[in-house]
Formats: sequence, C-alpha cells, structure tokens
Amino acid sequence: MTFNDIDGSRNEASAMIDRIEARLEFLVPRALPGQTGLDAAIRQSVLAPGKRLRPLMTALAAGDLGGDVDVAIDAGCAVEMVHASSLILDDLPCMDDAAMRRGRPATHVTHGEDVAVLSAIAILSGSYEMLARVEGLSPAARLEAVTVLTRAVGVEGLVGGQFADLRGGRDARPLHEIAATNGRKTGALFLAAVEIGAIVAGAGETTRAHLRGFATELGHAFQLLDDLLDGGQNPGMIGKDVNKDAGKSTIVSMLGRPSVEHRIERHVEAAHGELTAVFGASSRLHRLTDAIVALPGRSGADASEQAATQLREQEAGVR
Repeated sequence: MTFNDIDGSRNEASAMIDRIEARLEFLVPRALPGQTGLDAAIRQSVLAPGKRLRPLMTALAAGDLGGDVDVAIDAGCAVEMVHASSLILDDLPCMDDAAMRRGRPATHVTHGEDVAVLSAIAILSGSYEMLARVEGLSPAARLEAVTVLTRAVGVEGLVGGQFADLRGGRDARPLHEIAATNGRKTGALFLAAVEIGAIVAGAGETTRAHLRGFATELGHAFQLLDDLLDGGQNPGMIGKDVNKDAGKSTIVSMLGRPSVEHRIERHVEAAHGELTAVFGASSRLHRLTDAIVALPGRSGADASEQAATQLREQEAGVR
C-alpha cells in the first residue's frame, strides 16, 4: 500500500505522516525514572513502523471538513495508541499467540508477558489522558471524543469482537456473526478515527453518520483483505505471522478467495458512496480508501462471478 496520491502529491502525503510520527514521539507515555524496561516496551510498541492509518484518517476527515489539522493529529494519535495497545494484547500467548508484529518480534517476545501487559495498560490509559487534554478542543468536545474512543474499545468494540473471535472462532458460525465480529475488531477504531475527526471539525450529525457508514464499510473491507493475506506464505510481506486463521471459521474459509475479493469491492464501493455524500466524488479519504484496499491484478468481478458469490452468500445465510 502506498500513499502517493492521498494528499495530492507524494511530498504532501509524506509530510502528513511525518507530522503524525513526530507527535507520536512527543505524546507517547513515559515510564517512571529507572523503569527502563517498561519505558522501552511502551515506546517500541507505539513507535514501531506502521501505516498510521487511524491518525491519518482523523487528520484527513477533520481537515477536509474545515477543522484544525494539528488538533486532529493529536486526537488521532490517541486512536493510534489504542491500536498499539490492542496489538500487544492480541499477540499474547493467551490470545492469538503471535511472535511477530510490524516486522519485529512481538512485545511479549522481546520484553516478557508481564511487561507486555503492563505496557498495554499504560498505553491505553495514556491515550485517554492525552485525548482528554488535547489543546484546541472545548471541554464538551474532549468529553465526546473520549466517549467515542472508550466505546470503540469496550464491549461494543474491540473487547466484544476479540471475545467473540477467541471463544467462537473455531466453531461453525453464520456469516453475519463473523462479519459482526470483524466490524468490532477492525471497524471500531476506524469509526472512532473519523468520528473524532468530525468532532474536531464541529461537523453535524448527518455528516458524522455518513462517516460512520464509511468507516464501517472500510473496516469490513480491510479485515477481509487481512484474512486473505493471512493465507499467504510470506510473513515479511505483512509484517506479522501468517496462517493464524487456520482452523477458524472465517469468511474466506466459507466463501473462497474470489467471492471475498468481490465482497471487498462491494464494501469499498459502499464506503465511497458514504464519502461522496459528504465530500463529493473526490476527496483525500476517497484516495486513501483505494490505497488501503487495493487488490493487485484484479479488475473487477464479472457477472458470472458475482452471481456465484451471491449464491454462496445465500447458502451461508447472509444477504
């Protein structure tokens, strides 16, 4: 995935990401003096190389709605810290038991499970504290932003999705239950990112509803693409362990790759429709969406494939 054209030029896109990286470096929670092991785990987890999609979405949403981009970047960094915290927990032996993350050993591999858990809690609590103190937002806007982020993490978001995946992932499940789990695990933070951007810009409920719809569709597409990549043979390509979904009931295992690619295209089309309702036919979020979920070598499903996809979905109990 590249961001060459999300901001009109490669230089502008790179500059936005550089601003995000600089603020993450400044805002990352610091451990007490002398607690170097904990401090290293926190910093390495937050600052490990990543796409920074969530703060980027916050900044682009706020900027294109006329909001303060500097404020939005700081608010988006809180979402990115929650994401970093969730990855630490997701990789633990009691969860997905993954050894690699973002092309590096997972936090518990490098620092131990005890430090990994403590660093995840520190990053999570630090993200809330930072968001509650973001300069340039009114007290009411800060409270609303914190509420959005906490909801994304809790039982309606990451926690609920992870529980469903851990306890039901290896059992046969209806397609709509798998999709709901995907939405909570992946879409929740996308939704928080764009809605916080809208809060920064002071956008109205109609705009925020369209952005929530966009984030929901993008989250489904992103998770499906991640599931496809999990079936690959090259951990270095995606920066984490592969084949972690082996034996789990996923949409890929139920429908097969061609149908999942078609579903991705449908989610992307719906995401673009929500954006168009807010920004018109073209925006930086439109271009970011295409960059995130690009399917190399695919030019779209033909009519016969679409019909086959619909039949498989009907058989799986979803339409």
